[in-house]
Amino acid sequence: MDKDIGFNRNIYRAWLDAVAAFCAETDDLVEVRARLEPVVEQDIKSDVNRRKAIDILINIWGKSADVAPGLHRQALIFFQSTPVVQDRLWLHYGLTLLTYPFFREVASAVGQTGRREPAITTAMVKERLIAERGELGSLAKAVERVLFSLRNWDLMTPSEQRYAYAPQIQALATDHQALQLWLLACTLHAHPAEELPFADLLRLPELFPFRLTVGVEDLRQHSDFALHRQGDGWDMVRLLPSLEEQVAR
Repeated sequence: MDKDIGFNRNIYRAWLDAVAAFCAETDDLVEVRARLEPVVEQDIKSDVNRRKAIDILINIWGKSADVAPGLHRQALIFFQSTPVVQDRLWLHYGLTLLTYPFFREVASAVGQTGRREPAITTAMVKERLIAERGELGSLAKAVERVLFSLRNWDLMTPSEQRYAYAPQIQALATDHQALQLWLLACTLHAHPAEELPFADLLRLPELFPFRLTVGVEDLRQHSDFALHRQGDGWDMVRLLPSLEEQVAR
Protein backbone atom coordinates (compact mmCIF):
# COMPACT_ATOMS: atom_id res chain seq x y z
CA MET A 1 0.00 0.00 0.00
CA ASP A 2 1.06 3.60 -0.61
CA LYS A 3 1.01 4.41 3.09
CA ASP A 4 3.88 2.02 3.86
CA ILE A 5 6.27 4.01 1.68
CA GLY A 6 6.68 6.83 4.20
CA PHE A 7 9.91 8.31 2.84
CA ASN A 8 8.16 10.87 0.64
CA ARG A 9 10.32 13.99 0.87
CA ASN A 10 13.87 14.94 -0.05
CA ILE A 11 16.03 14.70 3.07
CA TYR A 12 19.21 16.75 3.30
CA ARG A 13 22.32 15.62 5.13
CA ALA A 14 22.51 18.89 7.07
CA TRP A 15 19.01 18.29 8.44
CA LEU A 16 20.01 14.83 9.66
CA ASP A 17 23.00 16.28 11.49
CA ALA A 18 20.70 18.84 13.09
CA VAL A 19 18.02 16.40 14.24
CA ALA A 20 20.65 14.02 15.60
CA ALA A 21 22.22 16.83 17.62
CA PHE A 22 18.83 17.90 18.97
CA CYS A 23 17.84 14.33 19.90
CA ALA A 24 21.17 13.88 21.67
CA GLU A 25 20.23 16.84 23.87
CA THR A 26 16.59 15.99 24.62
CA ASP A 27 14.07 13.20 24.15
CA ASP A 28 11.22 15.74 24.00
CA LEU A 29 10.20 15.35 20.36
CA VAL A 30 7.90 18.38 20.52
CA GLU A 31 10.95 20.48 21.37
CA VAL A 32 12.98 18.78 18.65
CA ARG A 33 10.27 19.59 16.10
CA ALA A 34 10.23 23.24 17.15
CA ARG A 35 14.01 23.47 16.84
CA LEU A 36 13.94 21.85 13.40
CA GLU A 37 11.41 24.34 12.02
CA PRO A 38 13.90 27.18 11.28
CA VAL A 39 16.52 24.70 10.02
CA VAL A 40 14.24 23.09 7.43
CA GLU A 41 12.51 26.38 6.59
CA GLN A 42 15.72 27.59 4.97
CA ASP A 43 15.06 25.10 2.17
CA ILE A 44 11.29 24.47 2.34
CA LYS A 45 8.85 27.40 2.57
CA SER A 46 5.65 25.35 2.22
CA ASP A 47 4.19 24.57 5.66
CA VAL A 48 2.82 21.21 4.50
CA ASN A 49 6.03 20.04 2.83
CA ARG A 50 8.12 21.26 5.75
CA ARG A 51 5.95 19.36 8.23
CA LYS A 52 6.28 16.15 6.21
CA ALA A 53 10.07 16.52 5.99
CA ILE A 54 10.31 17.11 9.74
CA ASP A 55 8.10 14.07 10.34
CA ILE A 56 10.65 11.94 8.49
CA LEU A 57 13.59 13.42 10.41
CA ILE A 58 11.90 12.83 13.77
CA ASN A 59 10.95 9.30 12.78
CA ILE A 60 14.58 8.53 11.89
CA TRP A 61 16.31 9.99 14.94
CA GLY A 62 13.49 10.01 17.49
CA LYS A 63 10.87 7.37 16.88
CA SER A 64 13.40 4.76 15.75
CA ALA A 65 13.73 4.21 19.50
CA ASP A 66 10.37 2.44 19.29
CA VAL A 67 11.68 0.13 16.55
CA ALA A 68 15.03 -0.81 18.09
CA PRO A 69 15.67 0.94 21.42
CA GLY A 70 19.12 -0.55 21.96
CA LEU A 71 20.40 0.43 18.52
CA HIS A 72 18.87 3.90 18.87
CA ARG A 73 20.60 4.40 22.21
CA GLN A 74 23.93 3.32 20.73
CA ALA A 75 23.44 5.73 17.81
CA LEU A 76 23.03 8.68 20.17
CA ILE A 77 26.19 7.67 22.05
CA PHE A 78 28.17 7.27 18.84
CA PHE A 79 26.91 10.59 17.44
CA GLN A 80 28.15 12.46 20.50
CA SER A 81 31.45 10.62 20.81
CA THR A 82 32.71 10.07 17.26
CA PRO A 83 35.56 12.44 16.32
CA VAL A 84 35.08 11.76 12.58
CA VAL A 85 32.24 13.78 11.08
CA GLN A 86 31.87 11.43 8.11
CA ASP A 87 31.20 8.52 10.47
CA ARG A 88 27.89 10.19 11.34
CA LEU A 89 26.58 9.24 7.90
CA TRP A 90 26.79 5.58 8.98
CA LEU A 91 24.42 6.48 11.82
CA HIS A 92 21.95 8.38 9.64
CA TYR A 93 21.91 5.54 7.14
CA GLY A 94 21.48 2.79 9.71
CA LEU A 95 18.58 4.49 11.47
CA THR A 96 16.91 5.23 8.13
CA LEU A 97 17.13 1.53 7.24
CA LEU A 98 15.47 0.71 10.56
CA THR A 99 12.71 3.27 10.14
CA TYR A 100 11.80 3.06 6.46
CA PRO A 101 11.61 -0.35 4.75
CA PHE A 102 10.99 1.44 1.46
CA PHE A 103 14.32 3.25 1.80
CA ARG A 104 16.00 -0.13 2.25
CA GLU A 105 14.29 -1.46 -0.88
CA VAL A 106 15.44 1.49 -2.99
CA ALA A 107 18.98 1.33 -1.60
CA SER A 108 19.02 -2.40 -2.31
CA ALA A 109 17.90 -1.78 -5.89
CA VAL A 110 20.69 0.77 -6.30
CA GLY A 111 23.25 -1.65 -4.89
CA GLN A 112 22.09 -4.55 -7.06
CA THR A 113 21.98 -2.46 -10.22
CA GLY A 114 25.34 -0.90 -9.38
CA ARG A 115 26.95 -4.35 -9.48
CA ARG A 116 26.13 -4.54 -13.19
CA GLU A 117 25.95 -0.94 -14.34
CA PRO A 118 28.49 1.86 -13.73
CA ALA A 119 25.73 4.47 -13.80
CA ILE A 120 22.08 4.25 -12.76
CA THR A 121 19.07 6.23 -13.91
CA THR A 122 15.95 6.90 -11.91
CA ALA A 123 13.98 4.92 -14.48
CA MET A 124 16.06 1.79 -13.77
CA VAL A 125 15.26 1.93 -10.07
CA LYS A 126 11.58 2.69 -10.66
CA GLU A 127 11.25 -0.29 -13.01
CA ARG A 128 12.77 -2.61 -10.41
CA LEU A 129 10.55 -1.34 -7.58
CA ILE A 130 7.42 -1.46 -9.74
CA ALA A 131 8.22 -5.07 -10.65
CA GLU A 132 8.47 -5.93 -6.94
CA ARG A 133 5.65 -3.81 -5.52
CA GLY A 134 3.34 -2.98 -8.38
CA GLU A 135 2.73 0.46 -9.83
CA LEU A 136 1.42 2.27 -6.75
CA GLY A 137 0.40 5.89 -7.14
CA SER A 138 3.11 7.39 -4.95
CA LEU A 139 5.89 4.92 -5.69
CA ALA A 140 7.54 6.73 -8.60
CA LYS A 141 7.76 10.03 -6.73
CA ALA A 142 8.98 8.32 -3.55
CA VAL A 143 11.80 6.63 -5.51
CA GLU A 144 12.84 10.08 -6.72
CA ARG A 145 12.88 11.34 -3.12
CA VAL A 146 15.13 8.53 -1.91
CA LEU A 147 17.51 8.89 -4.86
CA PHE A 148 17.72 12.66 -4.34
CA SER A 149 18.60 12.05 -0.70
CA LEU A 150 21.29 9.50 -1.60
CA ARG A 151 22.79 12.04 -3.99
CA ASN A 152 22.67 14.78 -1.36
CA TRP A 153 24.46 12.44 1.04
CA ASP A 154 27.16 11.93 -1.68
CA LEU A 155 26.32 8.23 -1.96
CA MET A 156 25.49 8.66 -5.64
CA THR A 157 27.41 11.12 -7.81
CA PRO A 158 26.96 12.47 -11.37
CA SER A 159 28.32 10.28 -14.14
CA GLU A 160 29.36 11.05 -17.71
CA GLN A 161 25.96 9.79 -18.85
CA ARG A 162 23.23 12.41 -18.72
CA TYR A 163 20.64 11.91 -15.96
CA ALA A 164 22.59 8.92 -14.64
CA TYR A 165 24.44 8.64 -11.35
CA ALA A 166 27.23 6.40 -10.11
CA PRO A 167 26.62 4.63 -6.79
CA GLN A 168 29.61 5.14 -4.54
CA ILE A 169 30.44 1.50 -3.92
CA GLN A 170 32.33 1.01 -0.64
CA ALA A 171 33.22 4.70 -0.57
CA LEU A 172 32.73 5.01 3.18
CA ALA A 173 35.33 3.42 5.43
CA THR A 174 35.89 3.68 9.17
CA ASP A 175 38.37 2.35 11.68
CA HIS A 176 35.56 2.37 14.26
CA GLN A 177 34.82 -1.36 14.47
CA ALA A 178 31.90 -0.88 16.85
CA LEU A 179 30.26 1.42 14.31
CA GLN A 180 30.61 -1.22 11.58
CA LEU A 181 29.00 -3.80 13.86
CA TRP A 182 26.22 -1.36 14.76
CA LEU A 183 25.41 -0.78 11.08
CA LEU A 184 25.33 -4.54 10.47
CA ALA A 185 22.94 -4.91 13.40
CA CYS A 186 20.66 -2.21 11.95
CA THR A 187 20.77 -3.85 8.54
CA LEU A 188 19.92 -7.29 9.89
CA HIS A 189 17.14 -5.83 12.03
CA ALA A 190 15.67 -4.13 8.95
CA HIS A 191 16.00 -7.18 6.69
CA PRO A 192 12.96 -9.43 6.15
CA ALA A 193 14.98 -12.55 7.01
CA GLU A 194 15.49 -13.40 10.67
CA GLU A 195 18.98 -14.73 10.00
CA LEU A 196 21.50 -14.67 7.17
CA PRO A 197 24.81 -16.32 6.34
CA PHE A 198 27.63 -14.05 7.48
CA ALA A 199 29.03 -13.73 3.96
CA ASP A 200 25.62 -12.75 2.59
CA LEU A 201 25.09 -10.19 5.35
CA LEU A 202 28.27 -8.34 4.40
CA ARG A 203 27.29 -8.42 0.72
CA LEU A 204 23.74 -7.13 1.10
CA PRO A 205 23.20 -4.64 -1.74
CA GLU A 206 21.71 -1.99 0.54
CA LEU A 207 25.14 -1.74 2.16
CA PHE A 208 26.70 -0.65 -1.14
CA PRO A 209 28.26 2.60 0.19
CA PHE A 210 30.15 0.97 3.05
CA ARG A 211 33.50 -0.79 3.24
CA LEU A 212 33.16 -3.40 5.98
CA THR A 213 36.26 -5.03 7.43
CA VAL A 214 34.83 -6.92 10.42
CA GLY A 215 35.09 -10.70 10.49
CA VAL A 216 32.86 -13.48 11.74
CA GLU A 217 34.75 -13.66 15.05
CA ASP A 218 34.01 -9.97 15.69
CA LEU A 219 30.29 -10.74 15.45
CA ARG A 220 30.68 -13.87 17.56
CA GLN A 221 32.16 -11.81 20.39
CA HIS A 222 29.55 -9.04 20.16
CA SER A 223 26.50 -9.04 22.43
CA ASP A 224 24.07 -8.00 19.67
CA PHE A 225 24.61 -11.12 17.55
CA ALA A 226 24.13 -14.86 17.84
CA LEU A 227 25.91 -17.20 15.42
CA HIS A 228 25.56 -20.88 14.72
CA ARG A 229 27.16 -23.16 12.17
CA GLN A 230 24.94 -24.88 9.64
CA GLY A 231 25.72 -28.35 8.38
CA ASP A 232 27.05 -27.01 5.11
CA GLY A 233 29.64 -24.94 6.98
CA TRP A 234 27.90 -21.56 6.80
CA ASP A 235 28.04 -19.24 9.79
CA MET A 236 24.44 -18.07 10.24
CA VAL A 237 23.89 -14.72 11.97
CA ARG A 238 20.82 -13.52 13.80
CA LEU A 239 20.21 -10.50 15.99
CA LEU A 240 19.65 -10.81 19.72
CA PRO A 241 16.90 -8.58 21.18
CA SER A 242 18.00 -5.73 23.41
CA LEU A 243 17.01 -5.68 27.08
CA GLU A 244 14.17 -3.24 26.31
CA GLU A 245 12.87 -5.49 23.54
CA GLN A 246 13.00 -8.53 25.84
CA VAL A 247 10.94 -6.67 28.45
CA ALA A 248 8.41 -5.56 25.80
CA ARG A 249 7.89 -9.18 24.82
